[in-house]
Amino acid sequence: MLVEAQEGAGNCCVSVQVGGLAPVSPPQDSRAGQLSFCTKVCYGIGGMPNQVASSATAFYLQLFLLDVAQIPAAQVSLVLFGGKVSGAAADPVAGFFINRSSRTGSGRLMPWVLGCTPFIAVAYFLLWFLPPFSSLRGLWYTAFYCVFQALATSLQVPYAALTMRLTPCPRERDSATAYRMTMEMAGTLLGAAVHGLLVSGAHRPHPCEDAAPPGPQTRVRDSADAVSLRLCAQICPVPQTRLYSIAAAVVAMMYPVCSGLLCLGVKERPDSSAPASGQGLSFLAGLGLTVRHPPYLKLVISFLFISAAIQVEQSYLVLFCTHASRLHDHVQGVVLTILVSAVLSTPLWEWVLQRFGKKTSAFGICVMVPFAILLAAVPTAPVAYVVAFVSGLSIAVSLLLPWSMLPDVVDDFQLQHQHSPGLETIFYSSYVFFTKLSGAGALGISTLSLEFAGYEAGACKQAEQVVVTLKVLIGAVPTCMILTGLCILMAGPAPKVPSQDPSRRLSLQRRTSYSLA
Repeated sequence: MLVEAQEGAGNCCVSVQVGGLAPVSPPQDSRAGQLSFCTKVCYGIGGMPNQVASSATAFYLQLFLLDVAQIPAAQVSLVLFGGKVSGAAADPVAGFFINRSSRTGSGRLMPWVLGCTPFIAVAYFLLWFLPPFSSLRGLWYTAFYCVFQALATSLQVPYAALTMRLTPCPRERDSATAYRMTMEMAGTLLGAAVHGLLVSGAHRPHPCEDAAPPGPQTRVRDSADAVSLRLCAQICPVPQTRLYSIAAAVVAMMYPVCSGLLCLGVKERPDSSAPASGQGLSFLAGLGLTVRHPPYLKLVISFLFISAAIQVEQSYLVLFCTHASRLHDHVQGVVLTILVSAVLSTPLWEWVLQRFGKKTSAFGICVMVPFAILLAAVPTAPVAYVVAFVSGLSIAVSLLLPWSMLPDVVDDFQLQHQHSPGLETIFYSSYVFFTKLSGAGALGISTLSLEFAGYEAGACKQAEQVVVTLKVLIGAVPTCMILTGLCILMAGPAPKVPSQDPSRRLSLQRRTSYSLA
């Protein structure tokens, strides 16, 4: 028995075909399957906390670990690598257990979202908490960053899958997805703004520069510097840790509030495909098919380099402004400029994708390359803001493009493997897994390079080798990775799209979601 969602002029209907009988259409209701404005907004709000937390950790966690927690750069490398690997590994594990969980009174997905909420809020707060001991701080932050990343994935997977349980109408699902993307982008901006504003007092002109006690001009300079260092060590940690704890508490409170609104405003529909969910290919067999599909392999490898380059640029821009230039007063402004530029340029890039094609739009990613090199060579405030604006443009297209190209790859795969439907989830989850893994490796290795360069946690001034390393990490490294990824992406023809007929593509993409045993 096959059930297919069809779009009408302004409504949604379901046609049922049994065996060889003609389709039987139930009475059409113009309001059937429609979602209210309140439901869409509540659904969008449910995705905000993860984006707020991800934005805050992307820009400020490394700076916190190095300058506030004052753990060695080698241990910071392990913290970042372990957390990213934990999040990547949690993707297939979460999908495996969610698919085998039974439905409850509130649905099959909603209990996972609500169950993860209190634990992820606590894990996020403890991630920014400074423990009273110093010898095991590296282990403390590694453990809680791994726990936070795993819980964030366990919350995001059922939340994203909830889209299919909102309504059987594809048009309404697309509308709900648009609300979700808008709220998540607002959450990204909110995370950097709220967290950055709250901790901005911790990264004003370095207290070591102003801590020297007054004295005659003939005082030996080394003696004054020694006094400054002692005063900085005594004064700096207290307000810094308090500010970071307040910011962490504010973000952590968003999890129960937003999850509560999601639960109150969204009702999960029964999963009509549940009886047939266990009749498809196993996860490993499906993964083996997908990774051998050439267009998918090319897409994944290219964005392994591109996404890792963007993550390195984001992570080290704040450190560069703080330690390799006199831009510590502009850190918050630079971060907000990046995010505002990315949010506002997303509709423009969507139009460019439709007008000029996806391969042409990919060149927008390399727009940031010459400007990043310029910032490393001329680290002034005007240049930093220009680089931040252009980086936002490149980040927007780098986030939009893979999710726009993946459906074409899935369509191409389904044309060639019509006997193996229902693998869309594996395409998306494995893509996220590989990109997270590449980001973990890039951040881990690059942070380790700071250790080799002689980075000193809490030092008033870093060695010249550290400054040079930071310049390389925001200039040469992202440039090489972006250009490599674009060369791989441009090689070979684009995947074939099965048909430009919307009804044909709609039927192909959603056929397995509505098949019943």
